[in-house]
Amino acid sequence: MNTQVVLSLTLVFFFFSGSQAATITFNNKCSYTVWPATLTGDQKPQLSKTGFELTNGASSTVDVPSPWSGRFWARTGCSNNGGKFTCATGDCGSGQVACNGAGGTPPATLVELTVAANKGQDFYDVSNVDGFNVPVSIAPQGGTGDCKPSSCPANINAACPADLQMKGSDGKVIACKSACLAFNKPEYCCTGSFAGGPDKCPPTNYSQFFEKQCPDAYSYAYDDKNSTFTCSGGPNYVITFCP
Repeated sequence: MNTQVVLSLTLVFFFFSGSQAATITFNNKCSYTVWPATLTGDQKPQLSKTGFELTNGASSTVDVPSPWSGRFWARTGCSNNGGKFTCATGDCGSGQVACNGAGGTPPATLVELTVAANKGQDFYDVSNVDGFNVPVSIAPQGGTGDCKPSSCPANINAACPADLQMKGSDGKVIACKSACLAFNKPEYCCTGSFAGGPDKCPPTNYSQFFEKQCPDAYSYAYDDKNSTFTCSGGPNYVITFCP
């Protein structure tokens, strides 16, 4: 095989094997260990890391293909008892550090990301729709357009209303439930006659609590106006726990 052919094949391989991918860097600025998890949507192949340990001050990276859509979250209070790995919040039920395509059990703060094909417009957000367990932010690195960070830096657990509190074995609040999770009523879950948009499912006192704590994060299902962020041009992203 001549040099020209080898060079051409190398360029083709580079183009299809990673030039369009985004690198996600995870930073843990919490005073405690978290166990981040990843979930690819639409039942597509999962990322190379679906769960891992991240101690205080540590960083880790994972590459996502383009296009890609999925979510990230942190698990807390994890331990391995009798060979089964479980977490106090955000547990994915796999029994392992890796979640292997399983989602997290609410309440958990979510980072949602859609990476566009061909360096188009990405969408990303921080969501408390499924409740809150850990402060988190996502910030694009590079790219064009608005490319603003989305963040929920507040410790919502410290201010969580009594009827939304999730407590650990020591009695301390370890997560804050959404009203949908706590009460399972259509007006809080935006289901049934309340489905179809903000006109049918307006904010409640509970969603407004989350909105006040973290204005940039989704507080309930139809909180789109100030909670969806965009960036084009194929940026990388940094996800920080306890920003």
